[in-house]
Amino acid sequence: MEPVEPRTSWTFVTNHARILAMIARDPQARLRDMASACRLTERAAQAIVTDLESAGYLTRARHGRRNHYRITPGTHFRHPAEGRHEVAGLVKLLAGLDPAPDAPAPQTNTTTHTNPPA
Repeated sequence: MEPVEPRTSWTFVTNHARILAMIARDPQARLRDMASACRLTERAAQAIVTDLESAGYLTRARHGRRNHYRITPGTHFRHPAEGRHEVAGLVKLLAGLDPAPDAPAPQTNTTTHTNPPA
């Protein structure tokens, strides 16, 4: 018997959930890195972050040149079938998964502070 080709290219996890999981892993993740890891354009990743912020799933604050994201605790799934459940469990599960081997490493602030000479 020949393998059956899938009818569509759907996945179980949405890009919104992927972006939220990336933010859970690294609250200072760059939009560029989120887009790359999720195989999206930066514009699509920005639209998803805006969706999540508008819906109350996260807040965004500017720290210097970087955004710092904070996931809002106690938020629930949007669909009525899961609406009584919080998204935190799914985000925790997804954030705990190993990232793809070709996913970009999180960018950290590499500025070092040295004490001035006495």
